[in-house]
Amino acid sequence: QVQLVESGGGLVEAGGSLRLSCAASGSIFSINVMGWYRQAPGKQRELVAALTSHGFTNYADPVKGRFTISRDNAKNTVYLQMNSLKAEDTAVYYCYFLGTREYWGQGTQVTVSS
Repeated sequence: QVQLVESGGGLVEAGGSLRLSCAASGSIFSINVMGWYRQAPGKQRELVAALTSHGFTNYADPVKGRFTISRDNAKNTVYLQMNSLKAEDTAVYYCYFLGTREYWGQGTQVTVSS
């Protein structure tokens, strides 16, 4: 089992920044993927960014150049630095962990006011 604890969501004005964190604990498989998905009201959950334990990254087109994903493997923690936030970034953001199976965090609300 893997437990994910997220933090860092909140309310911010358009153009502002937020940093999300997600700490994984439990049975961590050394080769894994950690990342973030988001779900806006009335929409499907979508990938935001993902980062493998070997350092490969994947970003959704709408966030490229604005968001940066990073991780601290020693702490099993993944971060999402979100800059130049837009109203359309408003969503519940979910931490994601893929090792021998996938796990999801409880979600953290990000609201960007225009």
